[in-house]
Amino acid sequence: MTKPFGDHFADVANCYADFRPRYPAELFDWLAGQAPDRSLAWDCAAGTGQASVALADRFAQVVATDASRAQIAAAVPHPRVHYRVAQAQSSGLDDHTVDLVTVAQALHWLDLDAFHAEVRRVVKPGGLLAVWTYGMHSTGDTSIDTLVRHFYSRIVGAYWPPERRHVETGYRDLPFPFAEISAPVFAMTAHWSLAQLLGYVRSWSATARYVRERGVDPVLELGAQLATLWGETDAALTITWPLALRAGRLAP
Repeated sequence: MTKPFGDHFADVANCYADFRPRYPAELFDWLAGQAPDRSLAWDCAAGTGQASVALADRFAQVVATDASRAQIAAAVPHPRVHYRVAQAQSSGLDDHTVDLVTVAQALHWLDLDAFHAEVRRVVKPGGLLAVWTYGMHSTGDTSIDTLVRHFYSRIVGAYWPPERRHVETGYRDLPFPFAEISAPVFAMTAHWSLAQLLGYVRSWSATARYVRERGVDPVLELGAQLATLWGETDAALTITWPLALRAGRLAP
């Protein structure tokens, strides 16, 4: 039976588009170099298109699908990206036409058996599936990081969906029935003010659920606590998120 879709980001789609960090260009360069061709990429569970737009700089065409209408409505437009609302197991793509399939920060939401079957159907022989995720970030300031981690685990911790555990294990506990290839280590970095970091925290599904169920924005208190440590609130700190990447090739 197909896993039902639960839209955890409908309430924060615009916030998600504005405040999620951007993936490094080196990641997409490496993926394009591994693909058998650069004709068509499918960005599955694309959200608001952070990965889709980067792929479009390297592929002739990108199909970006997401089951969330709110996420697709807030997606970043690009002339070579075709966005559409679709579940992972029903891409609408033709058989054996796709060079690269990507799933960025979303594999843990998918019905994996159905998705893997769809990947086998649409990917060319020798094509690639790449999935990645990122967990907690670091600012390099222990006091700031401790406060945010406390917020993550103790304030909104009970509001994370159970699938979040797969993010914390870097997807190593999820099935990946493809011939894995060795990949470089990648990380995201951003130079953010306090307001930008708080916007990112508001884009968390757990934060949205907390607000929805309790009617209170817990980020306000976190912001007040962080302001005492941040210094000039418009000052930018360098924030880093290590990426956990798994890539596999379909047999030619």
